Amino acid sequence: MFKDTLREVVEGTEGGIAGVLMDYEGFAVETWARDDAEVDIQTVGMELSVVLKDVRRAAEQLDAGAMREFSFQSEKLATVVRTLTSEYVVALAMSPSGNHGKGRFLLRVAAPKLLTALG
Repeated sequence: MFKDTLREVVEGTEGGIAGVLMDYEGFAVETWARDDAEVDIQTVGMELSVVLKDVRRAAEQLDAGAMREFSFQSEKLATVVRTLTSEYVVALAMSPSGNHGKGRFLLRVAAPKLLTALG
């Protein structure tokens, strides 16, 4: 179930490379990557967890409410992260020229499916 949903998000996003469902500690519950992916999505997830904890803490300290979405773009990779629960997030890695709006939309649509499967 998780893998199919991640595949739908990645394949449905122009420039999509890989997806990961993970906890805030960076441990992957499930991943899916295109065969030609040059990115290790598990490593991306582990590194992202450090940043996500800081962003979540900053949002709390600013009394801005819970973090719902976080994205960043570098020279070779763009990543969108969507919060599912206080413990889990889903992330999409894509090329910097990929369709970020479509990726964000597909993550939002996939969130209820993933939440149901998480139980």
